[in-house]
Amino acid sequence: MTILRRRALLGAALSITLLASATACSSSDDPATGTGGGTVSEADVAAALEAGGNLKVWAWDTTITKVAADFQVKYPKVKVELVNAGTGNDQYTALLNAIQAGTGVPDVAQIEYYALPQFALAKSVAELDGYGAAGLDGKFTPGTWNAVHAGGKIYGLPIDSGPMALFYNKEVFDKHQIAVPTTWEEYAAAAEKLHKADPKAYITSDSGDAGFTTSLIWQAGGKPYTVSGTDVTVNFADAGSSKFATQWQKLIDAKLLSPVVGWTDEWYKGLGDGTIATLVTGAWMPSNLESGAKAANGKWRVAPMPQWESGAKATAENGGSSLAVPAAGANKALAYAFVKYAAVEEGAKTRVDAGAFPATTAELNATEFKNKEFPYFGGQKVNEVLAESAGQVVSGWSYLPFQVYANSIYGDTVGKAYIGQGSLTDGLKAWQDASVKYGQEQGFTVK
Repeated sequence: MTILRRRALLGAALSITLLASATACSSSDDPATGTGGGTVSEADVAAALEAGGNLKVWAWDTTITKVAADFQVKYPKVKVELVNAGTGNDQYTALLNAIQAGTGVPDVAQIEYYALPQFALAKSVAELDGYGAAGLDGKFTPGTWNAVHAGGKIYGLPIDSGPMALFYNKEVFDKHQIAVPTTWEEYAAAAEKLHKADPKAYITSDSGDAGFTTSLIWQAGGKPYTVSGTDVTVNFADAGSSKFATQWQKLIDAKLLSPVVGWTDEWYKGLGDGTIATLVTGAWMPSNLESGAKAANGKWRVAPMPQWESGAKATAENGGSSLAVPAAGANKALAYAFVKYAAVEEGAKTRVDAGAFPATTAELNATEFKNKEFPYFGGQKVNEVLAESAGQVVSGWSYLPFQVYANSIYGDTVGKAYIGQGSLTDGLKAWQDASVKYGQEQGFTVK
């Protein structure tokens, strides 16, 4: 079985299970023991902490390890079991298996922003409005706060953020006298100049990635997905999608993109030796470069994300995740106390100190955070650039309530354009059609 086929099956299983569970969950349960409705006061949460108990937290983010340890010191009657049940799809599959089996469901689960709407629609995670989460409005950056909402309700608290920026190898740019691009047209010109000067070097690597594609469309003002409950529209013929397809197709046609697949040893080697000269990605990238491309220590820098229009200041998110409270969890008041501690109380700073990029405005705007100098980036105050990007994320973006499945079929639709089988425009249309068909099959009203 191919990797793409396996991912498609995982995505299909996820959507089917979630939609099935949506009809089985009541929306009027007590939030301390059920899925939503009712309220849990701060006093109730405090009482849960005083009473103590056991919490099982599923998360792959390593910065949560110290958060869990500190939480237990502060609340000695609470025992936290931290479990890495896999990253992304692997954990989601395990979570759904536990929900179906009715046993082993964690009290807290890390869920990426793009996947959260799918769990929310099925009421597999608890609404947090009744816990006082609505009172946290303004504590988080606009992009991440929007990402944890579905149907006007809050289903998780943001724990990190991925506002995008241009990471570039300054040594390579200086060697070939390439100016740092401020627009995507300048980026394409830089790609051509670099590859002509050194046929082994590429401006970036891109073999097709759903998250990157949607992020660039997002930055371009595109809104291919509109969602209202189970009513969904998928439209990749909008202006933002067209901007991306037109500009990026030029890079593909001119063979100016390295075909090296991201997150492989070969990819890290290219980042280290200068044959991959830039990355346009989320603010969580610095620590990955430092650990994975040590050979380029001191050579990389960070600049604002290239713009679709000269002089514009628009960015998008790429990546990021929340902590949510599964509806079948046994102790929701205590679980929410942990989520709040990790996301917006002491745990937020603990995670930032350990290398996470903040979703909270307090940490994002802290002088200490912005003034931090990064030796790997030649002493640059990288967070100044990244924090600015966080405030420029285009508003109004939505993911599908079956985005996990949609992303799993990206390679069989849009991805074909990267290997010369049709254009990006053709691929986006195929992705649209396949997503519409799938959504309708699962009971959504999709057009």
